[in-house]
Amino acid sequence: MSVESASRFPSMGRFSKWREFLRTSSLARSVVLLLTAALVLLLLVNVSTFIMISRTAAFNAQVDQTWQSRRVARSIILNIQGAETAQRGFLLTGQPGFLVTFEKNKAAMAGIFADFERRAAGDEVSMASAEALTRITRDKFIEMSGTLDLARQGRIGQAVSRVRTGQGQALTEQLNAEMTRLDAHIGQTLEDRRARSERGAFLTVTINAIAGLLILVLAVIMLMLVRRYLAEINAAKAELDRVNAGLEETVRARTGALVRANEEVQRFAYIVSHDLRSPLVNVMGYTSELEQAGKTIDRAIIKAETEREVDPEVVMAVREDMPEAINFIRASTEKMDRLINAILKLSREGRRNLVPETLDMTAMVGRIADSMRHQTEEKGASIVVETLPAFENDRLSIEQVFGNLIDNAVKYLDAARPGHIVVSGRILPGGWVEYSVADNGRGIAPRDHERVFELFRRAGRQDTQGEGLGLAFVRNSVRRLGGDITLESALGEGSTFRLKFPKRLILDEAGDVL
Repeated sequence: MSVESASRFPSMGRFSKWREFLRTSSLARSVVLLLTAALVLLLLVNVSTFIMISRTAAFNAQVDQTWQSRRVARSIILNIQGAETAQRGFLLTGQPGFLVTFEKNKAAMAGIFADFERRAAGDEVSMASAEALTRITRDKFIEMSGTLDLARQGRIGQAVSRVRTGQGQALTEQLNAEMTRLDAHIGQTLEDRRARSERGAFLTVTINAIAGLLILVLAVIMLMLVRRYLAEINAAKAELDRVNAGLEETVRARTGALVRANEEVQRFAYIVSHDLRSPLVNVMGYTSELEQAGKTIDRAIIKAETEREVDPEVVMAVREDMPEAINFIRASTEKMDRLINAILKLSREGRRNLVPETLDMTAMVGRIADSMRHQTEEKGASIVVETLPAFENDRLSIEQVFGNLIDNAVKYLDAARPGHIVVSGRILPGGWVEYSVADNGRGIAPRDHERVFELFRRAGRQDTQGEGLGLAFVRNSVRRLGGDITLESALGEGSTFRLKFPKRLILDEAGDVL
């Protein structure tokens, strides 16, 4: 996948990175795969445990249902036995209370059978037994009700004779036999369901035990891999610390060498500038003497012209060629003097100790703009100073930097339109501040963006005074303060210089910026 495609589809880029990670054999990949396996295993264990617990709960519910069915089935026998006892008690004593008990038991049978059939739903054997029990119970109550009707009519002898026929006893035996079969079936069903519940519980425990053992094994393996990974990290950290220590020492040594070289360059610039000034002063002095000599010769020629004819070439040499040469020499020496002064200024600035203090940038830049009000009014231009963030730095250096930039902006305004210069600033993340000096002047061609920061180099038409040192001085000062300067410009559209500084100036022992 290309970089452009990855930027358009970040999800595809992430997938490619993961695929590359999984293809590459590494300790990190092993740890990730083992963690993934452990998570999948835990998920499977949880799912299987949930299923097994659900099945065990269902088995337990079936066991409870079977117990309830057995209880209801036995309540049928107990209810019939209670009704039979009430029947015999009434036949022997004739007390009405036995009839009440009998009728109560008889009325309860419908509810008991309904409860039994509900609990036995789905079990064909139990449902068949329920039908048989219903039929036998109905016949039993009909037989007992007949004897009680005879007794209520006072025909006790006939009622007792009917009891002695054994019809009721036969129905009771049928009821007991059917109940025995039902109880055996329920007991077997109960045993089967209990066994299934126990097997489910055992299987659940077994699965959890195996899964726990596997997770323990994975945990041990991961622990070993993590220990190995940490050992490798510690070894890499130790190696990195060793390399950093050597690197710091190397950087310190090279920084010291660079500082010494910079000091040598500054001393050399100072010495060279100082030594150049001596012969320059001599040249300027002799130029003045030549000028005076030329004036003396000119007076002599004027006097000689009154007495005789003077060679025109001599007159031209004295009155035109010599003054022109002297003026050329004077202009050149003055320019050379300005250049030497600029070099000395750079040299002195490089040796000056920086003094950090908190700067009110809005007030400082406002004063610089006010000092240039005369030039801006002459050109019909305006300088706008927005609210600027304060920061800590060397006051003199910052004043020189902004003074040079605003002075340049005023110098190179475009006469074809009203000049407008804006100084703005903002706070950047990470402890930085940024200031910008923007104008709508002539602008600078892209090919000259770096050139304008070089010594004695200028861009565009040269219709203003200068030696090409201003921006070189600005960049040197900005870098010495730990900052950076960039240029955004195009011909005919103006220029924007952006300055980036740390919010706090950090000095080393010598007073230079780190």
